[in-house]
Amino acid sequence: RIKSRWREQQHQRQRRAMRKRGSGSPVPNGPAEGEAVVLQRSITLLNGVAIIVGTIIGSGIFVSPTGVLREAGSPGLSLVVWAVCGLFSIVGALCYAELGTTISKSGGDYAYMLAVYGPLPAFLKLWIELLIIRPSSQYIVALVFATYLIKPLFPTCPVPDTAAKLVACLCVLLLTAVNCYSVKAATRVQDAFAAAKLLALVLIIILGFVQLGKGEISNLSPEHSFDGTSTDVGKWVLALYSGLFAYGGWNYLNFVTEEMIDPYKNLPRAIIISLPIVTLVYVLTNLAYFTTLTTDEMLNSEAVAVDFGNYHLGVMAWIIPVFVGLSCFGSVNGSLFTSSRLFFVGAREGHLPSLLAMIHPRLLTPAPSLIFTCVMTLLYAFSKDIFSVINFFSFFNWLCVALAIIGMIWLRYKSPELNRPIKLNLLLPVFFILACIFLIVVSFWMTPVECAIGFVIILTGIPVYYFGVWWKSKPKWVVHSIFSTTVLCQKLLEVVPQEL
Repeated sequence: RIKSRWREQQHQRQRRAMRKRGSGSPVPNGPAEGEAVVLQRSITLLNGVAIIVGTIIGSGIFVSPTGVLREAGSPGLSLVVWAVCGLFSIVGALCYAELGTTISKSGGDYAYMLAVYGPLPAFLKLWIELLIIRPSSQYIVALVFATYLIKPLFPTCPVPDTAAKLVACLCVLLLTAVNCYSVKAATRVQDAFAAAKLLALVLIIILGFVQLGKGEISNLSPEHSFDGTSTDVGKWVLALYSGLFAYGGWNYLNFVTEEMIDPYKNLPRAIIISLPIVTLVYVLTNLAYFTTLTTDEMLNSEAVAVDFGNYHLGVMAWIIPVFVGLSCFGSVNGSLFTSSRLFFVGAREGHLPSLLAMIHPRLLTPAPSLIFTCVMTLLYAFSKDIFSVINFFSFFNWLCVALAIIGMIWLRYKSPELNRPIKLNLLLPVFFILACIFLIVVSFWMTPVECAIGFVIILTGIPVYYFGVWWKSKPKWVVHSIFSTTVLCQKLLEVVPQEL
């Protein structure tokens, strides 16, 4: 009844608007007369590239690209690690291109695990994503944005925590409002800020090549570039971990597959275009840093790009902090956009409250899942040590990625009839799976206590699953309470179930 009422009201609004304009065109952002209320396929190839590039490139490459250098020990090995991590991410992204065109559902890892392993493993993935990984990472990047935005107001002292947290929360609220208003507006924000961060990195790269042309770059000369290289294999692995963390987000486009225009073509194209760009930019940016800053200066720097800008840009050095802030702002937008689709799909599959699978009938955006993502993110403003929480799950991401790609190989044999626009050589996914297993083993070896705590937190999702998903014969009062709450929220948010 509620859905029918909203459909009727929507048509009435459209007819009134058309009469006012004296034309037969539908209301902007809304469905045409008689068209189903669904999330529209509006993400173009350019939007897809912007989502990947904009999500991967956050604050890390500007602020602290020192994690790799600290473990590698030398500029030469550091650059090698950045390149290897880029190639590794490209292989993983290509595997996900095959997965995304074979199982053409939004939801990324969650959707693939659900299709291959069933509901419980997929729910545990969803449980940790909504509880820890997505909201905490979004809040951290928003906090970095806030710190750089208001730093000019506190030139001689640290930015107050309360002020930074307040601005971070306002950033999340603003971007949630934009995403709730229009998918097109959200993708335009993503496009603009992805271009801004690439422009900033290109500026750094150009300045680096100018410095390189002047000569006297001793730490990059063939005879000195590997001076100080660590001989500890454990540190090499940690350097790889740091590099791969900076490439995080290469699989985010798979979370919005159903909203892409012609995903069978544009999903792999976006991956093939964006990952080499990011890899090249990361390597050349680090090369540029080494042309100006010594190893010790980089390791002791709180913000490498800012120090680099201060050296080269003089009175215009403020440009770099501004671009760092813009980069973080775009990353938060991309993460909110994709996270909301993950929770939307989870609700559609019955693993989250049905309200989160509803959309606004005029704006055609998943407003409930966006608001839920926003609330979960804002809760981390009350946390005093977010990074320790994230460290508990260093192994979990690679475990889920490995399981998804194992599932891809399994589907080749179980369901050979499925349409596969892309089919990789088997050696690539096998190599990637072995590398993921290696990273998982190293995680447990290097941080056994943190991984054990993370594993226990993952298991807390099992009773939640059995109560919320598996238990179908709930008492009438429970069912009635859930239904009443859902109807109330529908009325408040003006949303309806998607028409499939």
